[in-house]
Amino acid sequence: MKITPLVDSFFIYLESEKNVAFKTIKAYNNDWMSFYGFLEDELGFDLEQLNVAEIDHAIIRKYLVQLNKKGLKKTTIARRLAALKSFFRYCLKKEILKTNPLDNVSIPKIPQRLPKYLEQQEIEKVIEHPLSDSLSGIRDKAILEVLYGTGIRVSELVSLNMANIDFSYGYIRVLGKGSKERIVPIGSKAVKALEEYFSEARTIWAKEEESSSAVFLNRWGNRLSDRSIRNIVKKHCVGAEAKEILSPHGIRHSFASHLLDNGADIRVVQELLGHKKLSTTQVYTHVSRKKLRNVYRLAHPRA
Repeated sequence: MKITPLVDSFFIYLESEKNVAFKTIKAYNNDWMSFYGFLEDELGFDLEQLNVAEIDHAIIRKYLVQLNKKGLKKTTIARRLAALKSFFRYCLKKEILKTNPLDNVSIPKIPQRLPKYLEQQEIEKVIEHPLSDSLSGIRDKAILEVLYGTGIRVSELVSLNMANIDFSYGYIRVLGKGSKERIVPIGSKAVKALEEYFSEARTIWAKEEESSSAVFLNRWGNRLSDRSIRNIVKKHCVGAEAKEILSPHGIRHSFASHLLDNGADIRVVQELLGHKKLSTTQVYTHVSRKKLRNVYRLAHPRA
C-alpha cells in the first residue's frame, strides 16, 4: 500500500478514534514532514509511488544518523522516532505490515527531569500574595487556589466554563487531553476564592454575550489566555520570593507531590491528574523520599 494515503488515514485515526490532543497531532505532522523530506532528498524516493513495505529498519537507522548529524536534541529525535513508531503500530493493527521496522532501532533515552515544585508553606505564601483590595488580585487569588486545589492543567483552567463548576457538591468538570472529561473535587478554600471573585470582579468584567460562559476573565471581559495565566503565576511567585519560579504546571506538580507526601494513594493521584499511565504519575514520588527517610529514622529500631 502506498505510504502517503496510509499516513493520511493514520492522522484521521488519531483524531477521530484515539482523540489525540491537537498539539500532539501537529507535532507528529511536523515529524512526518521531516521524514518525508529525508526519503525524497536523501534517498531519492518518489513519495507518490513509495510502498509502506519498502520502509525497513535500515532506512530508519539512516534517518537516525541524519538526525544526529544535524545536532538535534535527544528529546526531538525521540519524538520523531515515536511518531514513526506509532504509525507503524497502526499498520500492524490494520494488518498492512507484519513487523515494525522500528523494533530493532534504539530510541534515545531521555534523562528524566525532576519536576519543580514548592513546599506546602511556600505555595501558601504564593497563593496569599495577591492583594485582596484590587479586582485583579481577587481574580489571581482564585486562579492560584483553583490550580493548587485541583491540580488541573493550565489548558483545562483556561477552558473552564461557569457550567463546569458545581458548588453544591464541590466538584468541577474539566476536559483534559484527548477531549477526555473527568470530575475533580475542589477544596473549600478554592470555592471561597471563586465565590469572592464571582461577586467582586467577574460580575463587573463580564459582558453578556462574549464572556457569559468563561470562568476567568481579564478586565475587558475576555477569556484569559494560557500566556496570561502563566504570567500571573510567575508574578506572584516572584512577589512572594518563592524558591522556585513556577509555571502553572509547577503548581500541578506541587499539588501531586503534597498529596503523596500526606499519604494519598498514587492511583488516586493518577485519577485526579487525568494521567493515562501510572508511570506518568510516578515522576512525583521522588518528592516523598525525604519524608520516607524521616519516617524510617523514627520507626526503624536499627536506623
